[in-house]
Amino acid sequence: MADITLKAVTETQGSTQAVKDGTVRPRKYVLEFEEVPVIVQAFRRMVRSLDFDVTEMAITTYMCAKSFGKPFTAIPVFLVRDFHHGAIVRGVTTDIRAPQDLEGLRVGVNRGYTVTRGVWARGILADEYGVDLSRVTWAPSGDEHVAEYRPPANVVPLGGGDLAELVAAGDPPAAVGITASSGPGLVPVIPDPDEAAFRALRDRGLYPINHLLVVKDELLDAHPDLAADLFEAYAAAKNQYVSRLRAGQIADPTPTDLKYKRVLDITGTDPLPYGIEPNRAMLEQLTRHAVIQGILPEPIPLDVLFPASTQQLTG
Repeated sequence: MADITLKAVTETQGSTQAVKDGTVRPRKYVLEFEEVPVIVQAFRRMVRSLDFDVTEMAITTYMCAKSFGKPFTAIPVFLVRDFHHGAIVRGVTTDIRAPQDLEGLRVGVNRGYTVTRGVWARGILADEYGVDLSRVTWAPSGDEHVAEYRPPANVVPLGGGDLAELVAAGDPPAAVGITASSGPGLVPVIPDPDEAAFRALRDRGLYPINHLLVVKDELLDAHPDLAADLFEAYAAAKNQYVSRLRAGQIADPTPTDLKYKRVLDITGTDPLPYGIEPNRAMLEQLTRHAVIQGILPEPIPLDVLFPASTQQLTG
């Protein structure tokens, strides 16, 4: 039987290079990649018009889309992990000195309220620093990928202007979803945020998931082997990368490579584990944040988020 061609989007990085260049490929499927320079545009296109067969997507965008019945389902291929202690900033001239000082203030949000980085950042504020998120007015600078979503009452659009410039000028005095490197006049709310993030990794296993892979439901229904085939291909590509990372064989490492290498050094394990079980704690934690923050009305069970054929897979 002839191979089936699928229209796909995955950002090129170390862990996906082999599947992008065809060195590794699914057994029965051909991935025809479209390059989308700003990957978040692919998320929106998939959510709003189902432009792709297979695409990378931010995980809370996916959860929100799933809660509204969008006809695609994720496979547990977690393409991007990151740390978000540094994604909470203030203007250098403000009186904010500690995370709890954000209570009672209007705090900007980069892009939409459901953006994954912002969700994790707010979760860190609540879990580690005791910030009452309901006592903050969150001000997104953009709209949501899932157009049907309606945020809680304490989420009010920011209005016009560049978020980093506005925070540097003091109105709003702080923001989540951008870093101190986003522009002059910004400093992190959490001191030494990189070390705080790695400390959270060591002390409580906090290792946030940002992106995963989604597939149209009609294709998953028509091809029962598709989810597992994609999983195995992406896992094989990632494992090649991790082997090179472990052996110190990455030429000209990027900041992302260095981040994953430090995770490897701290944990001694794969910095990009695929599958539900190795990631259950983070999936459950993110689901909890999404419910508390008013992004999901109730938790979505993991057997709904991922196809049955992938429930036991790890890689």
